[in-house]
Amino acid sequence: MKRMITLFLMTALLTACTLVPHYERPASPVPSVWPSDARAPASASLASADQIGWRDFFTDPRLVRLIEIGLQNNRNLRIAVLNVAASQAQFRVQRGALFPSISATGSEFVEKFPTNGAFPLSGLGASGGGSTLVPTGAGSSTFRYFNAGIGFTNYELDLFGRERSLTTEAFEQYLSQYESRRSTQISLVAEVATDYFAVLADRALVRLTQDTLQNETESYELTKAMYDRDTTTLLALRQAESAVDAARASLQQYERQLAQDAHALALVLGQEIPEDLPDGRDIEHEGLLEVLPAGLPADLLVRRPDIASAEHALRAANADIGAARAAFLPSIQLTGSGGTASTRLSALFGKGSGTWTFAPTLSLPLFTGGQNRANLDLAHLEKNVAIARYELVIQTAFREVSDALSARGTYVGQLEAQRSLVDADADAYRLAQLRFRSGIDSYLSTLDAQRSLYAAQQSLVSLRQAQLTNQVTLYKALGGGWVQRTAGHSPQ
Repeated sequence: MKRMITLFLMTALLTACTLVPHYERPASPVPSVWPSDARAPASASLASADQIGWRDFFTDPRLVRLIEIGLQNNRNLRIAVLNVAASQAQFRVQRGALFPSISATGSEFVEKFPTNGAFPLSGLGASGGGSTLVPTGAGSSTFRYFNAGIGFTNYELDLFGRERSLTTEAFEQYLSQYESRRSTQISLVAEVATDYFAVLADRALVRLTQDTLQNETESYELTKAMYDRDTTTLLALRQAESAVDAARASLQQYERQLAQDAHALALVLGQEIPEDLPDGRDIEHEGLLEVLPAGLPADLLVRRPDIASAEHALRAANADIGAARAAFLPSIQLTGSGGTASTRLSALFGKGSGTWTFAPTLSLPLFTGGQNRANLDLAHLEKNVAIARYELVIQTAFREVSDALSARGTYVGQLEAQRSLVDADADAYRLAQLRFRSGIDSYLSTLDAQRSLYAAQQSLVSLRQAQLTNQVTLYKALGGGWVQRTAGHSPQ
């Protein structure tokens, strides 16, 4: 036992060697600042991005509750969580190869010798028992052999860090899966918000169309009364009727769109939308989202989980090179055991029954048909692929943030102009109605003014939805879902 303990200590010292290349993070392939059209004015009142949790970013109570439901029930997030657990289990399996598998064994060997005198010289040699029996007379005999012990089989000394490299690779893959889970969570939060804003926009369009239908119905009834008194033409009556039918058709379209978007939201939530949700806010409410600080492009390396996931995958590919290098070098496998043995079960643990075995095996690869070289080349190629993917993820993140920042500034001015257009069209529609009822203009002027107003109002709702969606996209692009520091809130 002392020799075995000494052997294990020597093994631990020898396994300090590793052939994994020194890892250096690739240089960021994007500029150090955002494009000039994407920069936001600095504000000392804004907290740093990593201090803003999704509960603070989304201020609508109904939306916050929906996000909580989605995080609890969404199947894609559940799959991502299970993938993390599976990756962790794979790492634990690989880490187990660093240690010998020690087992306690017990066995009995029984052999009946023939009666013709053809006794073997070694009754146990063929079975690996190691004891020799030489019979001295004719007749039959039965031989029994018992042993019990503790030992290990084919334990590879990790002289050149092959197993350690594979363990590091498995650990980095686990970390990559963990970051992928975070990315899935951020995407889920953004998707719930995006679908929720789509439902709010649909409801606003339904209300708008219902109001338009009511106004057009009143105009039709007025035009019909004027036609009955011969104060207007049949053409004006048909034009008013067509406006009513167009509004009815639009109402059916937006009600269908509302139902479909509600179904999409339910799918993301993983369940039907509850009836007991908190009161929500209208899409025109200005405080639906908080303002996000952009920071610098280098911050994305810390905030974005997809970038972190790609870097862990790169580290795993780097560790795989160490395992491929170790395949060229000798390997030593150990098999050993210690215990007791006896030809009688009652004397198995008696005096003088101790036994032990030790069988080291040295293996030096001489010819593998080029497999080791090919595996090493493959490991280097996979690392280069991982570098390219890592750089591509950074470039994609830079573009997503730049696009969202550029759009954030333009939406404010566009919404202001669209609201002014709606006010102007509403006034034009009011004047056109007055002129038609006074007999100054035909109903065509009223119809054109009504169509312009309705289109402007629809565009205003769609533009507001696009602005909110852009802010959610910026939240996601900046690595949203940062640590929640408010008391009572867990990190998300």
